[in-house]
Amino acid sequence: MISKIYIDGEFVTPHGTELFDLYNPATGQVIGQVQLADQVDAEAAIAAAKRALPAWSATSREERIDALRRLHDAAAARLEDLREAVGIEYGGPVRNRYLVDSTAGAFADMIKTLETFEFTRQVGNAVVEMAPIGVSGLIMPWNSDAFFIADKLATALAAGCTAVIKPSEMSATQTQVLTEALHAAGLPKGVFNIVTGRGDVVGTTINRHPDIAKISFTGSTEVGKIIMREASDTLKSLTLELGGKSPSIILDDANLEEAVSGALGSGFVNSGQACVAGTRILVQENQLDDVLALITKKVEADHPVGDPRDPATAIGPMVSQRQWERVQSYIQRGVDEGARIVVGGPGRPEGLPDGYYVRPTVFADVTNDMTIAREEIFGPVLSVITYRDENHAVEIANDTTYGLHAYVFSSDPARARRIASRLEAGRVSVNGGFEQLSPFGGFKQSGLGREYGSFGLEGFLEPRSVML
Repeated sequence: MISKIYIDGEFVTPHGTELFDLYNPATGQVIGQVQLADQVDAEAAIAAAKRALPAWSATSREERIDALRRLHDAAAARLEDLREAVGIEYGGPVRNRYLVDSTAGAFADMIKTLETFEFTRQVGNAVVEMAPIGVSGLIMPWNSDAFFIADKLATALAAGCTAVIKPSEMSATQTQVLTEALHAAGLPKGVFNIVTGRGDVVGTTINRHPDIAKISFTGSTEVGKIIMREASDTLKSLTLELGGKSPSIILDDANLEEAVSGALGSGFVNSGQACVAGTRILVQENQLDDVLALITKKVEADHPVGDPRDPATAIGPMVSQRQWERVQSYIQRGVDEGARIVVGGPGRPEGLPDGYYVRPTVFADVTNDMTIAREEIFGPVLSVITYRDENHAVEIANDTTYGLHAYVFSSDPARARRIASRLEAGRVSVNGGFEQLSPFGGFKQSGLGREYGSFGLEGFLEPRSVML
């Protein structure tokens, strides 16, 4: 049983007494329990972070870089343990544990940003000082909890902020491994505190507490709205990375083999349990049959479902029984609303009677007003939607309440760039392009603010103008 939280540089027994069962989603069996923190624990963590703030906010750039380097080395030393924890409690396939493998890298990336970041800027006769915003509440999602802890913590510390971290209770095993690693880095007491508990208890305490100046949250749009309401009384600064319904636009000049592979890869990333998943595949109408034939071939060949420990597995189980039932309900909704199943469908995959496995499912004959085209499913369920021309493709892509990510496939980079510039999305990947340090966040109901690199760092800083 996991029975410790981390406050003021020490592992302590929570004041909270609730026990939460941890499941292996590949089997559906209970693998342990975690003792959850409560409001008293959250308040103790906030108090510790507040005490540590004056000294940490006064550290130099070099001192923060040294701390981040030690955190990187400590996390890297426990990478194998993190991989194992993620596979057991989350079902992430071995070959797709990219975010887990990036956990240590989050600290290295922030070192690169911090080395050249301008904390003092001249504006006319004013000196603008970028000052730490204060104690920060960092609230994590259950999908790849360890990476998000590392990324948000690295950014907060680089800015000179102290932190109270609320991981997901569903990810307590990987949280424990990472906390042990971070403790080994030997940072000053109270600079970061980690309290695993329920969102409506620990999360609410953080959101409402007057000593918390900043909230950084990754998760669903619905929870993001709750955080906004709870944080409004104290006018906290917010960075919210929320849901998505990302389009993958396959232009008519694209190499279809490569484009379909890329679209399926973006759609099924992290077993479909990813906010950036490209779950709407937009296809020029006269290429539909060719695309569907490739999808049928490639889903079976390139995206097998199975035991996450098997290197051949591309899609593992859903994280919980509740999530499995949610995905099944969306598949049935697609059928009920008239969409045509191309591959997959309801029920468990053949040969996998146990665990929370879903058949990778692709629908055709989908219109953009159908539920499966509008709501975030968070599973391996994709919709193929046809368009007439470029303008129609952009219209469909932007016809959503979300705007987190988008994908464009074309053999003409200039054309792809032109399309990308018209999309209402915080990030657009052209032919699989990627840059980790570019700003990440969403338009519309996909969130507020940006993460990663200098844009993320600025979210933990307040400009102070000193006019001479």
